[in-house]
Amino acid sequence: MRALFRLALAAALAAAIAAAQAADGDLSVNVRLLIAARNSDVPGVQRALGEGASPDSRNRLGETALLIALRKNDLATARAMLAAGTDVNIAAANGVTPLMAAAFAGNPGLVGELLARGADVAAIDRLGKNAMTYAAGQGHADIVRALLAKGVDPNAIYRNNLTALMWAAGYGRNDVVKALLESGARTDLRDNRGKSAADIAREGGYAQTVTLLERTK
Repeated sequence: MRALFRLALAAALAAAIAAAQAADGDLSVNVRLLIAARNSDVPGVQRALGEGASPDSRNRLGETALLIALRKNDLATARAMLAAGTDVNIAAANGVTPLMAAAFAGNPGLVGELLARGADVAAIDRLGKNAMTYAAGQGHADIVRALLAKGVDPNAIYRNNLTALMWAAGYGRNDVVKALLESGARTDLRDNRGKSAADIAREGGYAQTVTLLERTK
């Protein structure tokens, strides 16, 4: 009886494995590309591309393999997709672009590569944020400088009348505050609550940031 049970179990396992392999074979090459990107499987990404996958394929969230990789800070997969010629300005359904994802993650090398390939510095997501506000809020001063060098206005007004300086001040990002002030960011601008960057820093308890901002008055 036990021998028959083992034979039946082995047969069931073999059938399951065969079914899984068949299912994998039924997946489109574009789906296989996106799965490989999700799994940080660079050989799988390159194999799918070699089999004809579109580098601009998107999942149900509108994310390309490039955006999936950048969201995970998976640099190897991101560079494989850049080498494949993926469109660096395809945004997900929520409006997030590869440049925003790289700016949030704090990878200046990838930001530089994206900018060199024509990434749109002005793109805004559904939260009303862009690469500059993500970089400023996360404290990535080198990325903020790279965006300023690409012509981003240090005094641009975003949702709720917030500026990049206010975003940086609200999180006590002193290196970013310094970079923005050096580029001409104004300290007298106010958000939709009537708060200045110094007021916002004071609310957060960032005394050094307040000193930096008030020193420029």
